[in-house]
Amino acid sequence: MTSPNYFEFYGLPESFRPDVAALKRQYYAFSREYHPDFHATSSPERQQEILQLATLNTDAYRTLADTELRMAYILGQHGLLEEGKQELPADFLMEVMDLNEQLMELEFEPDSAAAAQVEADVNSLSDTLEAGIEPVLATYESLPADARPLALKQVQTYYLKKRYLLRIRESLAKFATRS
Repeated sequence: MTSPNYFEFYGLPESFRPDVAALKRQYYAFSREYHPDFHATSSPERQQEILQLATLNTDAYRTLADTELRMAYILGQHGLLEEGKQELPADFLMEVMDLNEQLMELEFEPDSAAAAQVEADVNSLSDTLEAGIEPVLATYESLPADARPLALKQVQTYYLKKRYLLRIRESLAKFATRS
């Protein structure tokens, strides 16, 4: 079963950079329209339907209002986050493997200068990723339908790389709390 299309629910085009004001306006309008208190005298079936719509409204807003959740949602809607079906470029995996080896060394021999260097390397990689994907995210909505699959693959690669870097940052944070 596919998840509901939150963009269609709100009458918005699929976008990595949606109109936040329009999203919020629609959320509040539906919050009033689907508030269970306004349907207390409706039939039990209608009350159940209203409760489902209120839940959908909350889920849709939480997802689309958050940059990371929205990105994962869009990729998921296009089947690009299916387990085991993602591939990352070998050069990136080698860089991450090198960073992970440095983290393992830090675990056995804590060194604040080495930890700072790993953090700087992660920040540099992250900045490069952000700069590279920003034009794709900004123009996705206006792309013709036949160009969107390539853009989605670029976003998928960005998203997966970002997840790798997040895990490295989390490991670095653990070392920082031990120091």
